[in-house]
Amino acid sequence: MCGIVGVLGDHEVAPILVEALKRLEYRGYDSAGIATVSNGQLDRRRALGKLVNLGDLLVHEPLAGKAGIGHTRWATHGAPSVGNAHPHRSGPVAVVHNGIIENFRDLRAELAEAGLGHQTDTDTETVALLTHKHMLDGLARVEAAMRTVDRLEGAYALAFLFDGEEDLIVAARKGSPLAIGHGDGEMYVGSDAIALAPMTDRITYLEEGDRAVVTRAGAQIFDARGQRANRAVKVVEISAARIDKAGHKHFMAKEIAEQPGVIADAIHHYLGTDGTIRFPAQTPDFAGIDRILMVACGTAYYACCVAKYWFEEIARLPIEVDIASEFRYREPPIGARTAALFVSQSGETADTLAALRYCRDRADHILSVVNVPESSIARESDLALPILAGVEVGVASTKAFTCQLTVLFLLALKAAHQRGQIDDARLADLVSALRGIPAAIGAALEQSEAIRDICQQLSEARDVLFLGRGRMYPLALEGALKLKEISYIHAEAYAAGELKHGPIALIDAHMPVVVMAPRDALFDKTVSNMQEVMARNGQVLLVSDEQGLTEAGDGVWATIRMPRVNEVLTPLLYSIPAQLLAYHTAVAKGTDVDQPRNLAKSVTVE
Repeated sequence: MCGIVGVLGDHEVAPILVEALKRLEYRGYDSAGIATVSNGQLDRRRALGKLVNLGDLLVHEPLAGKAGIGHTRWATHGAPSVGNAHPHRSGPVAVVHNGIIENFRDLRAELAEAGLGHQTDTDTETVALLTHKHMLDGLARVEAAMRTVDRLEGAYALAFLFDGEEDLIVAARKGSPLAIGHGDGEMYVGSDAIALAPMTDRITYLEEGDRAVVTRAGAQIFDARGQRANRAVKVVEISAARIDKAGHKHFMAKEIAEQPGVIADAIHHYLGTDGTIRFPAQTPDFAGIDRILMVACGTAYYACCVAKYWFEEIARLPIEVDIASEFRYREPPIGARTAALFVSQSGETADTLAALRYCRDRADHILSVVNVPESSIARESDLALPILAGVEVGVASTKAFTCQLTVLFLLALKAAHQRGQIDDARLADLVSALRGIPAAIGAALEQSEAIRDICQQLSEARDVLFLGRGRMYPLALEGALKLKEISYIHAEAYAAGELKHGPIALIDAHMPVVVMAPRDALFDKTVSNMQEVMARNGQVLLVSDEQGLTEAGDGVWATIRMPRVNEVLTPLLYSIPAQLLAYHTAVAKGTDVDQPRNLAKSVTVE
């Protein structure tokens, strides 16, 4: 989940590295550091905490050089500290790393016997030590780095910088993404195109097992077998990688506000003016599929849980939803006429990618729903459907979640029509309802100030329960996750019907209970569960439409009024109050909304 960057440039590289790391800080912000080579001398600066601390250090202890590497860290091995911060150095080599070296303990013991003891708690230091040992044994810089990579087990994206060499970076990837940027007499390495966007729009994505020798003249790329590899140079759209708050206090606030626009973009992309659903030609015929496996992590997993209701209810197609980190370890049987669908904002989620690879030779079709079309998951799928959310910086996913729901809903409609479960008229009705969602979400966003007032009191809670039934149950789960992520308030979600099977023991006068209950077919049952909470002095926050609030709003602590939409699409709409409750509560508590503690945006390690 760390972010790495490397630059071989024509100008002083330290400020360029720091600026690039700012664009990667969503990957981790426990510590940061850079290393450069100037007049043949390798040197580094590292700081604990966020990138601003490294910037302050460089003001007082500047670092010269036109070649360098940088890193922003999400701690795996070793607590956040200056000593554990990257780049790690041993003698003439400095290394930055994203991933986990699984055999570092064995390597560390071997190196200690050779007189190269460790100074940090990290697995990455072992990479620098082993490269140093190979150089002491007489290997040249590039060969020493390559020999080191051969010994590593686990996941890694690596960049090596060497003392005495101002025109060389060695890079390697396995299990973690890495890209090379091509400039005019300059070359770059980065965890993704976002970091490199201000410097170049020409990107080469390294494939699994690739190693690269990068100089200002270009990059020589070798595959896992050591053979020269021809990897394409692709032009990325710079505008898609811009990162700014556009006048908002936080990226999360901006990304919440962008949802009507990006959802409209996704709808326009996949819907013709005549209402036809336009998926690529390689989209499978769902009439020939008996089951879909949906696999994801975190918020994307909850998107799959919502989609399960849509596929099963509308398309009558059985769905099995799995958490990616559990899926492959139970070695699930995958029979004929099964499609596997993977959902990931980054397209690099390590567990989801591993699950995809498990399914590759077992499932009939590999589909993915991603926000990054050039990501590993997208490239390894038979069909990758972009959600078109644009760059999402806030760690707590908002617009990516609703865009995932939009694409999954359209896929469910396509499946239902192909399977003969809905006719043209029913399809047209649902498509028309979907076209109205951006406007409905815009109306829901107008409740932001009222929600902010509610959150002043909610921010004082120690525990919060979320309840929902049917399609609202995954939304309750998502609401609880959001609140936990950025406000640090303990929150749990339950299917409302499960309340009497244990959670009701938690209810007292100090327990806020958020009830998500549009006036739909399950409304009366949900309200019955809500009354059970109120009878035990629970403080109910009811989220419903005007009719629902009129029928059931008496005696509740607070209400949030939502527009009325087709009930099958309520998960898209009710995502908004879930997001705003978390956002305004976090602001009221003074927590770091965009970069909450212990989290990172892209989870590229298991």
